[in-house]
Amino acid sequence: MPCSESEARKLLAQLSLPEKLSLLEGATPFWSGMADIAWRDASHRHPWPTTPIPRLGLKGLQFVDGPRGVVLEGGATTFPVPIARGASWDVELEERIGEAMAMEARSFGADWLAAVCVNVLRHPGWGRAQETYGEDPVHLAAMGSALTRGISRHAVACVKHFALNSIDSSRFLVDVRVTPRALQEIYLPHFRACIEAGAGSVMAAYNRVNGEWCSQHRQLLDVILKQRWGFRGFVVSDFIFGVRDGVEALSAGLDLEMPFRMVFAGCLEEAVAQGRLPIERIDDAVLRQLRVQLAIPKGKYPSSLRNCRAHRELARQAASRAIVLLRNERATLPLQGIHRLALIGPLASTANLGDRGSSDTRPSPQSVVTVLDGLRTAAPQLDLQLAAGEPKETAAALAAGCEAAVVVVGLSWREEGEHIHPGDIAPILKMIPPPAALLQRLGWQRLKPAWGRVTQLIATFTQYGSARAGGDFAAGDRIQLTLDPRQEALIEAVAAANPRTVVVLMGGGGILSESWRSKVPALLLLWYPGQEGGAALAEVLLGKVSPSGRLPYALPRSADHLPCFEPRAAVVDYDLWHGYRLLLREGHRSAFPFGYGLSYTSFAYEDLTLLLQEREGETPELQLGLTVHNTGAMAAGHVVQIYGEPPGLEVERAQRLLVGFERLELEAGAARRMLLTLPLRRLAYFNEQEDAFVVEAGVHRLAAALHVEDPGLGAELLLERKVLGP
Repeated sequence: MPCSESEARKLLAQLSLPEKLSLLEGATPFWSGMADIAWRDASHRHPWPTTPIPRLGLKGLQFVDGPRGVVLEGGATTFPVPIARGASWDVELEERIGEAMAMEARSFGADWLAAVCVNVLRHPGWGRAQETYGEDPVHLAAMGSALTRGISRHAVACVKHFALNSIDSSRFLVDVRVTPRALQEIYLPHFRACIEAGAGSVMAAYNRVNGEWCSQHRQLLDVILKQRWGFRGFVVSDFIFGVRDGVEALSAGLDLEMPFRMVFAGCLEEAVAQGRLPIERIDDAVLRQLRVQLAIPKGKYPSSLRNCRAHRELARQAASRAIVLLRNERATLPLQGIHRLALIGPLASTANLGDRGSSDTRPSPQSVVTVLDGLRTAAPQLDLQLAAGEPKETAAALAAGCEAAVVVVGLSWREEGEHIHPGDIAPILKMIPPPAALLQRLGWQRLKPAWGRVTQLIATFTQYGSARAGGDFAAGDRIQLTLDPRQEALIEAVAAANPRTVVVLMGGGGILSESWRSKVPALLLLWYPGQEGGAALAEVLLGKVSPSGRLPYALPRSADHLPCFEPRAAVVDYDLWHGYRLLLREGHRSAFPFGYGLSYTSFAYEDLTLLLQEREGETPELQLGLTVHNTGAMAAGHVVQIYGEPPGLEVERAQRLLVGFERLELEAGAARRMLLTLPLRRLAYFNEQEDAFVVEAGVHRLAAALHVEDPGLGAELLLERKVLGP
């Protein structure tokens, strides 16, 4: 979003120091704001404002969350969660979804949307797996950039959480240790891509990296983000408890504390007066925010945009293209030519939209199409026999009397999602004692000297976002990746009673199915599918649409094949190895590989060509050509995945790396010649000694494959060693 630099600097020159400092923090006082959240559910009732300066016509920014749609009550469209949209591998559709989200945000008066979550899914038990797109940086970059471009047409796109935020239960505690190579190759490229796509803001993470809190991490915020990448927007803290040391944070490159007047309010003015905080850094932070504010497009956005027909259709398309067919023995699907169908499981008739933390959306109940609703509408002639699933014997008996059975099971907000672990926020609360006037009004003056002990007591009772469910499963990160034993027992009972059983899994993080998947002929992954999910599933089950989703993360055969994952870890080491990279390195075959997904039709590749293009002053690129045939009898979507196999002579490299992809829609019997441009950087590794990405000399093989473990159709390219820069 371009703006007039001269106009921004002109406004900066007219601001007083108190006005400048006020622009560095949210406009809402901490204690009244927290009360608003506690008593009025404020995060879902209104946007959070930055400070306005009326005399200069500055209205401030209006922040709203929404990875799966605007979180405010009032009828916004609920799209499938990002991990589901990641399974579509549909860049063009994701860009349109971003635009729709931004338009709906503007209809609420918001102009700053925190929808772009591109944290690497390092372990599929992460509680917020549903909020990101997957495990691979190239895939994350493509999807996150698309959402950023769409949002930026109408609002400010906020990219989060910078960086290495992949554990929820210890996010206020954990120190992530990482080498420069792993940081540059695995954990940062997708953030850089979103910056290049036009993101106006970046949200710093809660966690530490190599000993320093992300909100005051000079190497991340200043050296890499602002200097190396040339980011001209602003960096905002993660909300409420994102700043530890206000002076250190601002000095290191944080530009704005949100959503309340908190830590900055208690220290910046004094630091300036004492000369510990240069005015140049304050001016830079303010100028960055002014640039973004002035670039927001003008226009009117009526409430009729919310949940409009066009946006519901986008939600349905996204849900349909996200469905991954994992298993289909004996051509169990599609369900054609049947008259009596058993529909089993409480999730079949329940709106299951995902986490109820900061990404929680509030669609009207009547606007959500459940699995039951979708089947009733798509096939009114079908005799649907319903069972809740308990006792399992009743469900099995019902299934035995039908021609086929669909069992809908999985996860919900009760098993995975966002939360704050009790006690972790106490150190931050200590820095924000209640105002004396408030204590006096409440008659609590005696609390102030003992505020440290009071904060610990408050923190102990803190429950945030997804309420804890108790028992063996609780919202947050998951260690146990299998289904609840009762759900597994239900699946086995129904499958034994009806040989045409289809299992539909809902959820965001990984679900291991080794104990039962061979017993069911058909298995679909529906994710948290948004408000049109039931309609999308019905189309796929009945054969009106071929499933075309592909896994955005690898599902192993055993949790032992995954990286170490301790939700309450104080220190963790992140390296180059997770997901499909780790499985290939250790020689473990996946249960379902990264990029895997079946179809109702078939595809074939031929004539793979590679051409290196080098132009003076430009980054070298590879031009890849491939002819794709739909060799089946049904129109379908298909994802062509391109994997690089590097020489690995200078340093250890992954056996295979995703370097590009493209989604195609092909009619039955049709063929298309696709041309894909790949930056040569995709074949490079980060050389720590040279502080640059380097392409190894030697033979690089590229393969067009159905998934990461598919040999595919390959071609070789002999390259000289090239240093591409940082």
